[in-house]
Amino acid sequence: MQHDLKQQYEAMGISAPVYEFGEKILENLRERFGEIDRTAEFNQLKVLGAMQKHQVSEACLLGTTGYGYNDLGRDTLEEVYASVFHTEAALVRPQITCGTHALALALMSNLRPGDELFSPVGKPYDTLEEVIGIRPSKGSLAEYGISYRQTDLLPDGSFDFETVRKNINEKTKLVTIQRSKGYQTRPTLSVKRIGELISFIKAIKPDVLCMVDNCYGEFVETIEPSDVGADMVVGSLIKNPGGGLAPIGGYIAGRRECVENAAYRLTSPGLGKEVGASLGILPQFYQGLFLAPTVTASALKGAIFAANIYESLGFPVVPNSVESRHDIIQAVTFGTPEGVIAFCEGIQAAAPVDSHVKPEPWDMPGYDAKVIMAAGAFVSGSSIELSADGPIREPYAVYFQGGLTWPHAKFGILRSLESLVGKGIVTL
Repeated sequence: MQHDLKQQYEAMGISAPVYEFGEKILENLRERFGEIDRTAEFNQLKVLGAMQKHQVSEACLLGTTGYGYNDLGRDTLEEVYASVFHTEAALVRPQITCGTHALALALMSNLRPGDELFSPVGKPYDTLEEVIGIRPSKGSLAEYGISYRQTDLLPDGSFDFETVRKNINEKTKLVTIQRSKGYQTRPTLSVKRIGELISFIKAIKPDVLCMVDNCYGEFVETIEPSDVGADMVVGSLIKNPGGGLAPIGGYIAGRRECVENAAYRLTSPGLGKEVGASLGILPQFYQGLFLAPTVTASALKGAIFAANIYESLGFPVVPNSVESRHDIIQAVTFGTPEGVIAFCEGIQAAAPVDSHVKPEPWDMPGYDAKVIMAAGAFVSGSSIELSADGPIREPYAVYFQGGLTWPHAKFGILRSLESLVGKGIVTL
């Protein structure tokens, strides 16, 4: 059977040396993969328990049109999300178009002119720069008189507590904490570390709101930032919690007042959560959430496999091959544009959709450099599916994530390696 499997990989473009190199790497990962499966099992039971608690029924899958009044499925799904994240309330809507939209919604609805937004973990993800007004843009927080300041992480990735204390002032209304690394090679924050930071901030100013950008982190651990004091956790349904089935959407889970503010901003003052038709999309939302723990586990295995392969070849990787994991993203620094492009070409070639095309760097909206994206996905732009992307700028790092199944994640990583070998960037 093993011989047949190797032949199948060769038929799919994976040479014998690349396949054998990957198999040697995998020999040392079995025990670690078992730990990931146990986390997935815990989270699967958590999701299932929430669905049973709120009596999800066949009627919840039907959906509504028009105003969406009395949408049982939508309202029950939001109760399920609140239970999963242990929060007072949740807003889960197809009208939230992406993770950036969800974050902007949470910020714009809970900040007012004269308030200050503070990031204690350095520069936010590129697309939030225009939301905040770091880069000027129409409708930014800065245009509404909301100021911003940040404290960078220390060189070793730890929090600069002394400077954080100095930067919290009478205007500080909301603290934004980005869990994942974005297009940086800093460590992803564990839920435990996020909790320590929130406790420190709340001790200085108890009434400050703490929002966590939870993108790429859901179900990687057995607890979420809302379990350690976050007032809001925010994410995208075409990442982890959508399980690869949600075709659009985002969520905000947290304190009831914060969620209600977001609902009034999403729809209209006076309407809030009462309107917003689900348009037949609820089966994907429910089933995607149900599958999310095991899908996330598959993506996590792929990230660890990628880290071990590329670290063994001498490339800087974040996280490294043995560090604990707190999101599904794997950064690999190649140091040249050619390395980033070759990696992405390999990932695209491994896709079930558009495997025959080659990704190219382009001026993508919301970014200040050309970005290359490989994502031959069933849902356009879904980064819980096998994907890789990165800005074409120093240090020329690529960010790999996703894989609805572990076999597909494995194949994608081997295909990326095959691409790099073929271009002479890597020698085995």
